Amino acid sequence: MMLEVSQRLIVIVGGGSVAARKVRGLIDAGATRIRIVAPEVCDDVPEVAQIVRERYRPEHLDGASLVFAATNDADVNAQVVRDAHVRNLLVCRADSSEDPNESSDFSTPARFTQGGVIVAVSAAGNPALAAVIRDGLRWRFDKRWAIMADAMQTVRPRILAARGLNGEQRAAIFRELVTDDALYLLARDGIDALTAWLIERHPELS
Repeated sequence: MMLEVSQRLIVIVGGGSVAARKVRGLIDAGATRIRIVAPEVCDDVPEVAQIVRERYRPEHLDGASLVFAATNDADVNAQVVRDAHVRNLLVCRADSSEDPNESSDFSTPARFTQGGVIVAVSAAGNPALAAVIRDGLRWRFDKRWAIMADAMQTVRPRILAARGLNGEQRAAIFRELVTDDALYLLARDGIDALTAWLIERHPELS
């Protein structure tokens, strides 16, 4: 699931290195409203976060859309999960629990971004393995994919708005856009050349 987080309040309970990593990842994902709840907060936590230097209480979750339980106390993390579930909030727990009532609803994958492309890797709860796989994929990444993803911001609405095309035809056009011919043309000659190539093949797009 790719979730738009730019306008959501995200509460992180805990102020250590794990919480700091969560804040940096959320900022990279576009989050702008982050609340840290902890009696002590490490220096690595970015200053953009709102810091509440208190022991956790259920009311600290008021107004939240997402919750992270990231303390070094299993009992506190379990309580955060229970309180989040009472409020029907999605919660991610940094440590593990065999009790389904005290377990995470989601996990944060290892990821990297190239232009409009996000590659995310999950490895059955093993973050170290996920990071290794992510790094292996990063150096194999074809930069033309990112160029095409950016071009799609212009091309895709045109395809969807074209009259006389049914769903199968539109799907076929999108598949053409990820062929090597299309990727090469866009990278070499730009979006105008790609558009002309598409119109030649599909006059309905003119």
